[in-house]
Amino acid sequence: MSLFGLGSRNQKTFRPKKSTPSGSKGAQLQRHIDATLGSGNLREAVRLPPGEDPNEWLAVNTVDFFNQVNLLYGTLAEFCTPSNCPTMTAGPKYEYRWADGVQIKKPIEVSAPKYVEYLMDWIESQLDDESIFPQKLGTPFPSNFREVVKTIFKRLFRVYAHIYHSHFQKIVSLKEEAHLNTCFKHFILFTWEFRLIDKGELAPLYDLIESILSI
Repeated sequence: MSLFGLGSRNQKTFRPKKSTPSGSKGAQLQRHIDATLGSGNLREAVRLPPGEDPNEWLAVNTVDFFNQVNLLYGTLAEFCTPSNCPTMTAGPKYEYRWADGVQIKKPIEVSAPKYVEYLMDWIESQLDDESIFPQKLGTPFPSNFREVVKTIFKRLFRVYAHIYHSHFQKIVSLKEEAHLNTCFKHFILFTWEFRLIDKGELAPLYDLIESILSI
């Protein structure tokens, strides 16, 4: 069964797909992503197209990776429950607590599904904020844009880390490991190209990441 077909029986876990920011410029870059991904060369697909604004490229790809992780996690939502995953972990050594700096200032321990819910809500609010992700062509990006993007990627990585450590056997039983691995490889190559996640944050999956980067 395809990953995308699986969601139909668990539709409530899926958010509407976010559309590309930045008007027609974003749509043009989205077409470039689709075309280069279609070639199968992920290293080529993550590179900034010649002459393009790096922030525009980061914005379009941030939306894309948000949609991808959201869809991947959505297929596992019925297995990732508060009783199965009472804390947001990536193996025995790594536990993630939630804080957004606004409503929840001090990090709190929550179940994995609650963490992911908080995270997706938080990312969605960033993507919808036109002072951070401008929708109109020519509107400047804020000075802290790259820092916001880095925080989004750092937190999306935690969802991948949880899936690999806690749900990989389920992914294998659904015969979706190739899809998961391709999505993760794309995510890591993009992250590495633009130095979006500090090396220490990547530790829970570092062996896998090293094998991706050395290919």
